[in-house]
Amino acid sequence: MAPVASPPNQLTIVLSQEMEKKVVFEAKNLCINAVRDDGSELPIVKGVDFQVREGEVVALIGESGSGKTTIALSALGYCKPGLKISEGNTLLFDQDLSAMNIEELRQIRGEKVAYLAQSAIATFNPALKINEQVTESAVIHGSKTQSEANQFAQDLYAALDLPNPESIGTRYPHQVSGGQLQRLMAAMALCGEPSLLVLDEPTTALDVTTQIEVLKAFKKVIRERGAAAIYVTHDLAVVAQIADRIVVLYNGDIQEKGTANDVISKPRHPYTKRLMQAVRPLPAAGKKSEEDSDSDKVIQINGVSAGYGGDVTKNPTEVILKDINLQLARGEVLGVIGESGSGKSTLARVIAGLLPSFEGDTLLDGQKLSPRLEDRPRSELRKIQFVYQMADTAINPKQTIGNILGRPLEFYLNMSGQKRKDRVLELLDMVELPKEFYTRYPHELSGGQKQRVNLARALAAEPEVLLCDEVTSALDSIVGANVIELLRGLRKNLGVSFVFISHDLSTVSAFADSIAVMYKGIIAETGTVHKVLSPPSHPYTDLLISSVPELKVGWLEKADKNIQKAKDELEKGI
Repeated sequence: MAPVASPPNQLTIVLSQEMEKKVVFEAKNLCINAVRDDGSELPIVKGVDFQVREGEVVALIGESGSGKTTIALSALGYCKPGLKISEGNTLLFDQDLSAMNIEELRQIRGEKVAYLAQSAIATFNPALKINEQVTESAVIHGSKTQSEANQFAQDLYAALDLPNPESIGTRYPHQVSGGQLQRLMAAMALCGEPSLLVLDEPTTALDVTTQIEVLKAFKKVIRERGAAAIYVTHDLAVVAQIADRIVVLYNGDIQEKGTANDVISKPRHPYTKRLMQAVRPLPAAGKKSEEDSDSDKVIQINGVSAGYGGDVTKNPTEVILKDINLQLARGEVLGVIGESGSGKSTLARVIAGLLPSFEGDTLLDGQKLSPRLEDRPRSELRKIQFVYQMADTAINPKQTIGNILGRPLEFYLNMSGQKRKDRVLELLDMVELPKEFYTRYPHELSGGQKQRVNLARALAAEPEVLLCDEVTSALDSIVGANVIELLRGLRKNLGVSFVFISHDLSTVSAFADSIAVMYKGIIAETGTVHKVLSPPSHPYTDLLISSVPELKVGWLEKADKNIQKAKDELEKGI
């Protein structure tokens, strides 16, 4: 009697199903070199191999400089200036992208493969309306008529939870918030319905509630259309929600790869374990502390309202901040959190005088500040310094680091010559950068190093208050953790007070003394970290806490019910 064949086990079935899926993109022994001025070459990507199958998301993770974006861009047949593919192949549906000419690549980009960049503000043309840019690729490639593209774009706006989906496309990029612009860039990539999406840190700058909606939209599109995606990120909690497989990169080499569950639950390589350890803990109430009403207040905001358009000093067209009341004690960290468009950055601009309020007062050391920047004396300007989110756009690329840090020393403290240089070197040491950076230019620095320069420039004025606007949001978890440690040290050694604006509730809860939760231009809740994060919380605070992704595969699906419950409570409560 012939032996009976054993039924296939579950693992065999899964592997068989995986093999049946068509390979959309494949990197074979991919090597990319940087070409020096003298013609010599420096290896950047070193023999990388991986595949992306239809309906699959492959995440490339690693810290800054690991080669994530360089590898991802090869899926569009593109290398950054100064780089070249020295060996290996990049195949899109078995077509070698590295062998194509520019016209052949132009036919593929936008139609078969679309790129979603990290910085939406740098992607959109400020002179063109949003809808024209979102629909352009689909219309040019002929996959949709203009009217079909317009309707599809409007459906995408609704799916991405954008306000007024029927009319937001008629605005210009500067007329929407940063988080809204990031979602609109996602609509731009999705409008042509490409087979492969290259997603380069697409949710890094988004608040947690927006991030969840964008992740759900990506998963829905990929699942329904059988599309594929390469997802570049440093946020492992996000990776756990969207990736099917993970490729861990360090210095251009693959350290580890496997299913998302295996890499996250059972990391094998020491570097992967280090990345896991750098993941910020979930927000939680800290040690109970009482409000100190008698402490020295460095900043007081009393009944402030502000907006944009028209006469902003009397009657702005659109009111953003509504009757804001806040206090910042000397040496304290006030965390300001809220979703995109809630008014966080507008509040910082009002404190700095960049946007005058039309009602209420801002006090510094008990003295009323003029609402307008140009009406404030230099001594007041010096005491409040702004640290911007994007160091790339905040520091002058044509100036050396020495000149960038030396300028505020001259402007505020009248320093010059050797005294100025010595102080610049002290500032570099203060932010833990080597003195050799004095003669370097910004393009020679990594993202984390540029953010430290950005911070050192603000410290050069010897301020009392630092307004930090999303200073770690664009940094990977390891570099971001190092910057937070640096800020803690500066607070301890210099006694600087911080208004720390962030959409990252975990970072705020770990760094701040008190929290102000902003929602639609009002202060929904304020108090010590312990008070705000301990139940019962405001319905909007509950929504923010519920929306923080956990480092667990499948969390997004399980959390959806809790998030919806928090949204329902918010609708009832406000």
